Amino acid sequence: MPSPKPSLPAIMQDPHRVAERGEKVLEVAIGRELRAFRKQKGFTGAQLAERAGLSVGMLSKIENGQISPSLTTLMTLANTLSVPLTAFFRGFEEARYAVHVKAGEGIEIERAGTRAGHQYTLLGHIGANTSGVVVEPYLLTLTEASDIFPTFQHEGMEFIYMLQGRLGYRHGEQLFQLGPGDSLFFDADAPHGPEVLTDLPARYLSIIAYPQGRG
Repeated sequence: MPSPKPSLPAIMQDPHRVAERGEKVLEVAIGRELRAFRKQKGFTGAQLAERAGLSVGMLSKIENGQISPSLTTLMTLANTLSVPLTAFFRGFEEARYAVHVKAGEGIEIERAGTRAGHQYTLLGHIGANTSGVVVEPYLLTLTEASDIFPTFQHEGMEFIYMLQGRLGYRHGEQLFQLGPGDSLFFDADAPHGPEVLTDLPARYLSIIAYPQGRG
């Protein structure tokens, strides 16, 4: 009998979840900024509450987005932390971006290790954003075999989904055989890259994610 597949960890985030007004989105944004400023200034919750004339419980509720603080309370907190009142609203007012790339309109780029017959097409890029994560989706097309293909190594995580062709993909000490419909998800800090080009042309999606300010 085939051995049972290893169980996967439960996914905590619901991708279909819709934020409702009842979640107090503005209050959550204010609370997040307040907590960040408090920690930046080196205050504990008790210290800030005392200086602002609030109870520790009230400050905790504000930081967790559970209540709507009055303008007077926000002004007091802003003065105590020596920040402008408008700083508490930055997270709520920041623009959220989307990038739409029509078929054939991706940007062809050169990456370290790029060779003739190996085409990298960037399908979109959003830099600084509220998530704290940069995601770069690529469409890779390999049309010519190469004797030696240098491996990549960079921070973050990478996801590969094969569309066409077959290849052996190196990750650390392992070599994975990938064909159409196969995927590979891995820590990109280990040496990785297509090593054995079995059936060309080969096309696959590569999605790289890493913390902002790195790469």
